[in-house]
Amino acid sequence: MAEPRWLLLGHQLPTSSSNARVKIWRRLQQIGAVPTRNSVYVLPNTEQCREDFEWIRTEIVALGGEATVFAADAISAGGADDIVTVFRQTREQEYRALKAEIDRLLPAAKGKRAADSSRQAQVSRVIRALRDRFRSIERIDFFDAPAREATASSLAMLEASTARQRPPASMGASLDAARFHSRRWVTRPRPGVDRMASAWLIRRFIDPDAAFGFTDRPEGPEVPFDMYTGDFSHQGDLCTFEVLAKRFQLTSPAVVRVGRIVHDLDMKDDKYGSPEVPAIGRLVEGLRASHADDAALLKQGMTMFDALARSFESEEDVGKRPAMSRRSPRASARRGSRRRTR
Repeated sequence: MAEPRWLLLGHQLPTSSSNARVKIWRRLQQIGAVPTRNSVYVLPNTEQCREDFEWIRTEIVALGGEATVFAADAISAGGADDIVTVFRQTREQEYRALKAEIDRLLPAAKGKRAADSSRQAQVSRVIRALRDRFRSIERIDFFDAPAREATASSLAMLEASTARQRPPASMGASLDAARFHSRRWVTRPRPGVDRMASAWLIRRFIDPDAAFGFTDRPEGPEVPFDMYTGDFSHQGDLCTFEVLAKRFQLTSPAVVRVGRIVHDLDMKDDKYGSPEVPAIGRLVEGLRASHADDAALLKQGMTMFDALARSFESEEDVGKRPAMSRRSPRASARRGSRRRTR
């Protein structure tokens, strides 16, 4: 029997505590829950959403309230579609509000020349905050609100405009892959093209025994990549994949070709115009739509990039083979016949 599609949280808090009500309301907003009736909130029935609701349930009880989490399906015709519509409309409003803020900054960013270090630091903080807000909305965008792509595009344009104002970042010395063996590499939830390809690069060329995890804040010996901390993230006009390739001196033609595809998709600047870009972009979006579990999503993305790289390596092997004779089979046959009659 199929699992119910939805999780519901019904709760009641003491009427005397307005602070508790505000606190729980904010927590429900953070995890992306939407209200269906008074004090009843809904989320998709996934392991992560179940965990989020359970944590909030314990908070409600600690505040002196009551709460129950249960699973259910919509019985009325179109009921599930109505719930999905509410989710999409809620995320759509959040994306559009964020996009409006980004678009207000774009004309100023495009018109400015290189700023001093204090101004650059201020701009970086603003963009980091906008990027964090986008990731927060994206993390709870369970049903792909249409405004996501437009908001991501505006944010990428803003980042590219400010990157051109900064002097090229120093990449630092080349790194020895052996220092990074058997490590735990962490990145943000819901991996996309740059993180899928970077994880493949790490496992294939840097750390064959790499374990991968997802977090907003790396801890201790964890190695972050494509996050807002650590050495392995965007630098200047380079995406994370390109930074990793440069730091570990990975220069094979296959790696270079994959890097160009990842750059065009992630940076959205069409710098290389690789013909594979539209197809790979579609595949990445298809994988993201097909896998709710981040570990499964990353694994499938790594498999896809491994297949892509090996296809490029096969082309290289063909190019290295000795050239075949340009004589036609018929001409070769005539020459053989003349030898036999002599």
